[in-house]
Amino acid sequence: MKLKHFSLVTLFLLLSVNSQSEPSWGFFGHRHINRLAVFTLPPEMIGFYKQNIEWITEHAPDPDRRRYALKVEAPRHYIDLDRWGEAPFPDLTRDWLTDAMHHTDMYILPEGETDTIPLIIGSEADWGAAKIRVWRYMIPIKFYKNFFQHKILNRTDYVASDLNQLRKGAEFPKGTLIVNNHLFEDGINPYYTEFLIGGLTKAYKEGDVSRILHRSADLGHYIGDGHVPLHTTENYNGQLTGQVGIHGFWESRIPELFADNEYDYFVGKADYVKDKRAWIWDYVLASHSHVDSVLLIEKYLRKSYPADEQMCFEQRKTAMVKTQCADFAKTYETAMNGMVEDRFRKAIHSVGSAWYSAWVDAGKPDLNNLDVTAVLAEKDTLQQYYEAGHIKGRSHE
Repeated sequence: MKLKHFSLVTLFLLLSVNSQSEPSWGFFGHRHINRLAVFTLPPEMIGFYKQNIEWITEHAPDPDRRRYALKVEAPRHYIDLDRWGEAPFPDLTRDWLTDAMHHTDMYILPEGETDTIPLIIGSEADWGAAKIRVWRYMIPIKFYKNFFQHKILNRTDYVASDLNQLRKGAEFPKGTLIVNNHLFEDGINPYYTEFLIGGLTKAYKEGDVSRILHRSADLGHYIGDGHVPLHTTENYNGQLTGQVGIHGFWESRIPELFADNEYDYFVGKADYVKDKRAWIWDYVLASHSHVDSVLLIEKYLRKSYPADEQMCFEQRKTAMVKTQCADFAKTYETAMNGMVEDRFRKAIHSVGSAWYSAWVDAGKPDLNNLDVTAVLAEKDTLQQYYEAGHIKGRSHE
């Protein structure tokens, strides 16, 4: 063990508890990130989080389990930035409501008909005007924005008759309202992360211990995902370049092999972040800047490394699985110049900073007297969906 890790022996013993090498950072990586983020917190917070470190660690993979239960879950884990042009992606204002509104199309499918009637095509609307056209009506922007926020945004149960609220006396065609949110389709990770930080702030203010723990665990997961380059591209598993399997190779296999014994976890104390939105997008864009290296280096190694030394069989619980050989994985990690460790370390610090910033914004409430008994007794309802093995929405595996 390197000298710089010597004082972390106790911490590594903590990490070894309940760590499993499970697919999908992976379960292994997300647990490590959440656990280690606890040690970045100030004295006023660390007592509460250390008391509940096992819960926060074990529930770090909950969003991945939730993908097996909810179709709307998957887009929270990624954003396909390359679908929006070139950095800094001027088509995205980075405000969730505004971007969703600008990139949503709505149609009516009349009863008994097969052709839809377009109501509004978001990318074609003049959002700088005082009014926009929705079917044959001109609607003030502020009215449409209010309608969109309360009747369209974050919903799946669209009701066509709600359209009549846009304008007094309006009569839109009867039928089924069809909504295509292109932003949602291409991933919403940075938007949802910002939303969750606000939710955690509110939970701190209200002393809602259940939401504090759940939001903290979930936030750690989504921030971790935002630090993975392959969570920022439509070529998320190398499926567009003949590199299927690279996602798990980068974010799961390499940390499983090297995180415990080789990574430096001295990431410093959590920082207060004032501009949450800019901060989130900064680390997501930093992740995206690595996409070409992640893909090109792996492709080169596949061609230059001995083919029979790339994949090996390993015992995983009761099964033998085929996975990247340790030496091949090490060669890949070295060729990337420590990128995986760097993103891993930054994810840990970012998770701690998000928890800390939400707590500061909430007025630094006392966390020491919160009763967690009921939360610890909750039944894990997500595990049954995970064990059923059917992901709803896009899989990164």
